[in-house]
Amino acid sequence: MQLYLEGLTYREIERILGISHVSIMNWVKKYNIKRPYNSDYHPTYKILNAPELANYFNNVENIKGAGVIVTELGDKFMLIKWERFKN
Repeated sequence: MQLYLEGLTYREIERILGISHVSIMNWVKKYNIKRPYNSDYHPTYKILNAPELANYFNNVENIKGAGVIVTELGDKFMLIKWERFKN
């Protein structure tokens, strides 16, 4: 539900978590989840190896004011970052 509240679409959540977008839609309806107004977000996708990922998280400015998800892609990692209310 956090991904939905952050502004990701049902299909984006499906791709990230591997859960059917229909299931996600049903949960949103069941729990009457409403997105906040002015929820502009700007997703950024990066493919990093393990040392690059560690360096990325060592700098707090990289994650300050943003949501981050990391998914394993074999020997690499996909980092998805979205910043809220960015001007």
